[in-house]
Amino acid sequence: MWQVSKIGVKPRMSAGIVYSEEPVTLVGAGILGENDLDLCLGRAPALVAADGGVLHCLPKGILPFRIIGDFDSLPADVLASLPDENLLRVTEQDSTDFDKALRHIEAPLVLGVGFSGARIDHQLACYNALLRHPNRRCVLISDTDIVFLCPPELQLDLEDGQRFSIFPMGPVQGTSKGLRWPIDGLHFAPDGQIGTSNEVVGPVTITADSAKMLLILPRTCLDQVVTALAAQPGSWSAL
Repeated sequence: MWQVSKIGVKPRMSAGIVYSEEPVTLVGAGILGENDLDLCLGRAPALVAADGGVLHCLPKGILPFRIIGDFDSLPADVLASLPDENLLRVTEQDSTDFDKALRHIEAPLVLGVGFSGARIDHQLACYNALLRHPNRRCVLISDTDIVFLCPPELQLDLEDGQRFSIFPMGPVQGTSKGLRWPIDGLHFAPDGQIGTSNEVVGPVTITADSAKMLLILPRTCLDQVVTALAAQPGSWSAL
């Protein structure tokens, strides 16, 4: 028997949007480590699957609150076995499963797992979606790193010596405190200045002047990032 994902305040559906007052775990069909799903659910217990991501959940006896996608990644027998009320079909073919799911979730934070590994083009498409939906605060988790869109301002309490990488997805400027190499006055761009392999030397405060800056930190920083993002609700508006 499948156990439907539940949280203290149960998610709800309205006009095709999944609303949750608590963080949401979004699972994709990519590579998933043995404990990745449990890692996310311990911090974001409302579970939503992007299309074939549900195949990671069913063997654990868990039925996501919603499965979002065009369902072209699901075997016909699996799709037929899923309750209709748990399915949110998005039939257009102009976006990825991650994009379809992210834009249909409204929550304080989304932890995305199963969207890395195997195919680099899929990972790049996920980073594109983070920029396309800057009002959807989301942290993507891989086996080594976490990636998320820098909000207008972010304060993080990280260990000295921690790797702190910045990758621009478009022209962007910002300021920083607590980094070995400050970014003030730099003009970042995908075909110009980038900021990989910076280093933490104290409490970090970083700002960005547009929703174009990805932050890439070690996976061990997940809890600090989740805490910081929850405490600093300011975010970008929808494009």
